[in-house]
Amino acid sequence: MTNASPRWGTAAAYLASLVLLGACTTGEREAPVSVPVPVAVTPAPSPGVTGPVLNADGTCSQAAPGTATVIEPGIGECDLVRLKAKPATDVLVGEGRSGREVQVLYSEPGAKELYFFVNGRLNRIVKS
Repeated sequence: MTNASPRWGTAAAYLASLVLLGACTTGEREAPVSVPVPVAVTPAPSPGVTGPVLNADGTCSQAAPGTATVIEPGIGECDLVRLKAKPATDVLVGEGRSGREVQVLYSEPGAKELYFFVNGRLNRIVKS
């Protein structure tokens, strides 16, 4: 009976390999893997936001009245772009605890300026 064990082990291994080979050669292909694609979504302005706001691409949602004459806290998002007289390097639009939050980056050789807006109004400026 000691001779039967190696045969049984060999037969079991042979059957297992047939099962594995059958699974590999059935001609079935795996379904392609789906990879999520990021989509830029501009959140709608919070209820407390009045006036035109920036879209994620840096354009204004509507014509700005153009009342601001100086870049200072409290001006609108579109007023900044109008006063800078050039498109922003990057714009991030999102929702935070305080409502709509927007970060506008202007990058120039040797300097970067980051403007933080909360609910459509300039809150803070960081220059580096």
